[in-house]
Amino acid sequence: MAVVDHQLQLQHLAWRAGFGETLPTISAWEHKRRKEIVNKVLIGKTRKAVEDVSVVSADDLPGFRPKKDMTADERKKLQQMNNDGIKDLNVAWVNAMIRSEHPLREKISLFWHGHFACRTQNVLFNQQLLGVIRENALGKFGDLLTAVSKSPAMLQFLNNQQNRKQHPNENFAREVMELFTLGRGNYTEQDVKEAARAFTGWGFDGDGAFVFREKQHDDGEKIFLGKRGNWNGDDVLKILLEQPQTATFITRKLYRFFVADDADEEKVAQLSKKFYQSGYDIRSLMKEIFMADWFYDGSLVGNKIKSPVELLVGIRRTVPMNFEKEEVMLVFQRVLGQLLFYPPNVAGWPGGRSWIDSSSLMFRLRVPQVIFYSDNLNIRPKEITPEMGEGNNYKMTLEINEFLKRQYAKKVNAKISWESYLKGYEDISRPDLSKAIANSLLQNRNIDTALLEKYADASSRENYIKTVTIDVMSTPEYQLC
Repeated sequence: MAVVDHQLQLQHLAWRAGFGETLPTISAWEHKRRKEIVNKVLIGKTRKAVEDVSVVSADDLPGFRPKKDMTADERKKLQQMNNDGIKDLNVAWVNAMIRSEHPLREKISLFWHGHFACRTQNVLFNQQLLGVIRENALGKFGDLLTAVSKSPAMLQFLNNQQNRKQHPNENFAREVMELFTLGRGNYTEQDVKEAARAFTGWGFDGDGAFVFREKQHDDGEKIFLGKRGNWNGDDVLKILLEQPQTATFITRKLYRFFVADDADEEKVAQLSKKFYQSGYDIRSLMKEIFMADWFYDGSLVGNKIKSPVELLVGIRRTVPMNFEKEEVMLVFQRVLGQLLFYPPNVAGWPGGRSWIDSSSLMFRLRVPQVIFYSDNLNIRPKEITPEMGEGNNYKMTLEINEFLKRQYAKKVNAKISWESYLKGYEDISRPDLSKAIANSLLQNRNIDTALLEKYADASSRENYIKTVTIDVMSTPEYQLC
């Protein structure tokens, strides 16, 4: 095992546990110091509550009157409020990622956002689900699973509001097993049918609060995963958590997100065993990963393609900036293939090499120039494909597509705050600047600094640092972390 140098270890941890922000410099990277910094990453600089990213309250939106009881103007107004609200929520969460003193919470919330993939046209439901995810992101997986399963967003998206004992709907029960816990192939079709019966009666009321409708619940005996009883939805979730396979499935997905696209099954088995024994403590699992010597092996450094959100947030955490219209972030996300609150399907974003295709790669390399030089967005975003069975969300999908079209070719007006970034290089001598900048921004240190020198603006020290930074961010190497 070839462990990389101390500075690169710090950068590796900064990118994998966050969005590439600089961690405190330490004089040595002994095991005890690693523990201190990992704890800081996991706990955060403060113990304050999760930052609120709410953009609406229940009072802002009308109750759940049937559409047939609304006038055409009321329906149009409600749809517009939801569409605008979801765009605002996207911007608010991105800004929270940029500002956060606890980037791991936001980073792992981004993971859970894809794991518990959901589309809903109701901004309040989206906001509630995001709140549940962010609050439980580093807690116990059982608490997170239960809270998500009882959220109106997920119950609506997976049709459990229509799950009644006379006509069981299997959609929710199937996805809870296939996507949230066990993974495909670890349950039977009969298990799906029995779980669906157990979840009958789970729904939400006019205020979006979870309700259990006892008269719609099938209270008969069920056999689920070999266990016999008059199970309800909570019982099914408990039985799923009793399965070691659930710990393995979640651990493997976390490993692929934070460590490497190709999971090392031996390490997954070791980690999942501890995860299961800890009662599914997510924070403990992440600490096991970040404290392991193998996590800092050279073969694992700079081997992952940054997701679009990681790329955008990383740039903005490195060099502070504001956009004249922050919703331009939605256009960047869509062009790059990761629009928050619009996962491609119920399985979420596949990640890995799927982030790169012939159209997105060239734009990824141009993103820094588009931002820092306020260029035009001269690439047309791909349209979002409506999710099969998404029902009322179809109109919302058409609306967001129209919004993205309207933004096509518009100029990106960014106000860049270079001061703090420039200050970080004030003690670096002029001959060492290009190497220092490349080393601070890249996990791959084999970049040709002579080429950076050739294209840099050497008219002033400030312009030199700015142009070298933008050029480094425009390299293929910067796409990796």
